[in-house]
Amino acid sequence: MNSRSTTTAVSPLLLRTGLLIDGMWEETDAELEVRDKFTGELIARLSTAGAAEVERAVGAAAAAMRREEIEPANRAAILRKTAEILARRRREVVRTMVAETGFTTSECVGDFERTLQTLEISAEEAKRIVGEIIPLDGAAGQSGRLGYTLRVPVGVVAAITPFNSPLNTVAHKVAPALAAGNAVVLKPAEQAPLCAVHLCEALVEAGLPRGWINLLHGDGRTGALLVEDPRVAYYTFTGSTEVGRLIQKGAGLRRTQLELGNISATIVCADATLGVAIPRCVATAFRKAGQVCTSLQRLYVERSLFPTFLEKFKTAAAKLTVGDPRDPATAIGPMISEAEAERAERWINEALAGGARLVLGGGRRGALFQPTILVDVTKEMRVMSEEIFSPVVCVIPFDTLDEAIHAVNDTPYGLAAGLFTSDLSKALRVARRIEVGSFHVNQTSSCRQDFMPYGGMKASGFGREGPRYAIRDMTEERLVTFTPV
Repeated sequence: MNSRSTTTAVSPLLLRTGLLIDGMWEETDAELEVRDKFTGELIARLSTAGAAEVERAVGAAAAAMRREEIEPANRAAILRKTAEILARRRREVVRTMVAETGFTTSECVGDFERTLQTLEISAEEAKRIVGEIIPLDGAAGQSGRLGYTLRVPVGVVAAITPFNSPLNTVAHKVAPALAAGNAVVLKPAEQAPLCAVHLCEALVEAGLPRGWINLLHGDGRTGALLVEDPRVAYYTFTGSTEVGRLIQKGAGLRRTQLELGNISATIVCADATLGVAIPRCVATAFRKAGQVCTSLQRLYVERSLFPTFLEKFKTAAAKLTVGDPRDPATAIGPMISEAEAERAERWINEALAGGARLVLGGGRRGALFQPTILVDVTKEMRVMSEEIFSPVVCVIPFDTLDEAIHAVNDTPYGLAAGLFTSDLSKALRVARRIEVGSFHVNQTSSCRQDFMPYGGMKASGFGREGPRYAIRDMTEERLVTFTPV
């Protein structure tokens, strides 16, 4: 086993990266390859963690919390410094993100800038962790007693992150955990783990003491080993509902925050402003090749507006260029793998065989997938009943708002939804009845700012991201009372 202090560049973007355990970068014999999602070029070899490395990483995090407490002001300073270090590496990090995800340069720049905001918000919130005064003297015979609550770190946090936001989602888990005073063991997605390396390097350079951030590379087996370790007090996970169920089962009485699958929907009423609705629907149906948990997959349009909306929606989507994510003209890069693109193609073909009609797209070249619009779908089809996670949207007419609300709610999931209308009473009515964690008026299902509470309900999970809300969830509330003698 060799130890290093930084990632070593082997070629212009070929990296050999190790595991970060207790402040040291380590290499193992087992390796994972990362390839450019557009060219197929090998861009990194990563050492992967086995049971011994997982055990030591969790142990290092637990020991760090026993050894020292980082004061809130220092936590804030470290997070702010981390943002400054990343900002200096902007070009390198964005270049890495484009290569490992296949997302366009503009999409990766947006993810990068949001990460800086997430770190800054977390730094501010680290100084605002407050309890409350409990009026004990309001009870009979308790005159003179004082009570208040403290919020204290929950313990070691295991963060398991997805490929589709390999820097900002990682920051949304790591930064609030550190701001709350918890040490972290991070396992990023094996398809796109390199941005996590950049973040961990920046945290170490910013002065985070050893053991407070540990980075493990690997696949689902690595995550399973983390779930089995009883020293982990809290799991924060973004990914599929199936894996989320396994984590929750393994966690038992330990705390979790799970952001899981969805079949995101948006309703467009006849009184919507099309100049607003069309571009927003196009953007959120097809950005990142539709590989976002809030990507617009089901689009319900009031029947009187349906023909006009569908034609304008098709025209706008047809203008999107699919290809090299480094080309400024490209709007849609490759999906994360050719196998995932093949799966989406199968689902579309199944729908067409069942009576659905293709309005646009449906074509695939390798991992590149054309923006696709389907109509005449039924809820039994997989394109409507499962999360397709590709640039595919189903457009469905509705006659009454009640019908549309019922259709949106008629899935096991409930992450986010949108509504376009100029009628405030409609918006308030839907807000009361829609079964989602986030509901956006005159926006689509995919409308997130990093300081918002973000999470779902039903099979889309529970708990909330957003630094303020995540910090509250990653701390324990302790009651303290004083009795005069």
